[in-house]
Amino acid sequence: MKVRINESQVKALFDDIEDMPYDVMREAGAYFKSKTPIDKGNARRNTRTNGLVINADYAYADRLDNGWSKQAPGGMSDPTIDFINREVDKRVGRL
Repeated sequence: MKVRINESQVKALFDDIEDMPYDVMREAGAYFKSKTPIDKGNARRNTRTNGLVINADYAYADRLDNGWSKQAPGGMSDPTIDFINREVDKRVGRL
């Protein structure tokens, strides 16, 4: 029995795996921002994704994440973590 491996397909697979964290975090950052309550826009305006970090750069970020706002009673982090888990499962399933 012979097994043949297409080297270009393997390289493409490894490239996809290598890029996955950054792709998922870019989408997770947008998801986090969409879950961020909007009043005057300060919280959403000051939420950014840099590489593998989502940065909520405003003084009351912790309060919003702990359900202080009626617009996000579950906060933003927990739904985003669930989103990341679903997205990674979906992408790994495609590989």
